[in-house]
Amino acid sequence: MKEERYFYVPHAAEQHELPEEEAVHAVRVLRLQAGDAIVLLDGEGFFYRASVTLATGKHCEYRIEEALEQKRPWKGHLHLAIAPTKMMERIEWLAEKATEIGFDELSLLDCQFSERRVVKTPRLKKIVIAAVKQSRKAWKPVVNEMLKFDTFLHKHTEGLRYIAHCYEEIPRKNLYEELNAVQLDGKEVLVLVGPEGDFSIDEVHRAVEAGFASVDLGQSRLRTETAGLAAVMMMQLSQL
Repeated sequence: MKEERYFYVPHAAEQHELPEEEAVHAVRVLRLQAGDAIVLLDGEGFFYRASVTLATGKHCEYRIEEALEQKRPWKGHLHLAIAPTKMMERIEWLAEKATEIGFDELSLLDCQFSERRVVKTPRLKKIVIAAVKQSRKAWKPVVNEMLKFDTFLHKHTEGLRYIAHCYEEIPRKNLYEELNAVQLDGKEVLVLVGPEGDFSIDEVHRAVEAGFASVDLGQSRLRTETAGLAAVMMMQLSQL
């Protein structure tokens, strides 16, 4: 059985040609030809079975044969906001693995103890798209530009909001237990994860004052990217 080839095409139903980068891969790497079957994903909940009608140079045109609407496997809108690590490879790994698991949005935080204050989001977005295709996800997570911690708090005032931290002097509940006790019903669930040195204690207090619930991710002390992935797993598993 021939392996299905997946391509990311925003608004695929309104187009007839693969984006240039996808077209180059299809024609020059995979050597697809007219008549070959492909699968398109639009990142917004649809797969499309299609056939190649033209394959030449940097162009690959297609004809849609069937639209397949997908059902989102989780409830609500799963949003992780995290302070990037000094080694960007670790956040890239997180973005890839979280996409494979399944979530909706990734935001980057500039915190008091942040080790990295500049991030090239176009590279992160490419990694997310590659992970979407590899894991055959119907929804592509949104990747947002980095924001200052307080600016981010002021922009997010709705939904279920949590800040994960390690300060024992601030009362915390377990994130997974909290998520299992609620019904999302389409609501956003947002979890904040801090840098390697954690959020500052003042940042945690400001988040709690802004309506974020104080939580932990279990008894283990986790690296930033591990904590982020654990948060995504907890959001996912609690709402399947």
